[in-house]
Amino acid sequence: MAKKNTDETGEVVDAAENPIAEANTEDALDSAPKKSRKASSTADDSADGSSASVVDSVIETAATVVDTVTGAISEGAAKLADAITGESTKPVGKGKRSERIGVVASDKMTKTVVVRVDRLIKHPVYRKYVRKRKKFMAHDELGSKIGDKVRIVETRPLSARKRWRVVEIIQKAQL
Repeated sequence: MAKKNTDETGEVVDAAENPIAEANTEDALDSAPKKSRKASSTADDSADGSSASVVDSVIETAATVVDTVTGAISEGAAKLADAITGESTKPVGKGKRSERIGVVASDKMTKTVVVRVDRLIKHPVYRKYVRKRKKFMAHDELGSKIGDKVRIVETRPLSARKRWRVVEIIQKAQL
């Protein structure tokens, strides 16, 4: 037997011929009891279930906060231990420092070398490459000699004219 339903225009529609109309009418009939069931289930949940879910969410939040604080404390303790022992794997708070590669021009001072850095720039008018040179005074704990190719990095002022230090000797001078 086919059910007779009316559509929005008021015409009688055979549900067997129009499955969409049948689905719409069933959804409309089923939706009212579902809403009442949902309302009654939420009322039952609020009596005992929602208090449990609130407690669970508070416990989860507290656990997240504890994990975050524990991680921050352990990182801080590691940084403090590295600063005290001086065995840090990475520099603390120094950021990216300027580096240059040059040739040692003079080593006549104690623990200080003069490093000549050459660079090529294009002339703005003539479009020809011009060689520019600049000399830097650098602190040298490694003992580099004249003619060595070295890498220097920017550092705090060590004297009136010395603001660089030798990090590595890239190539020894050929004698």
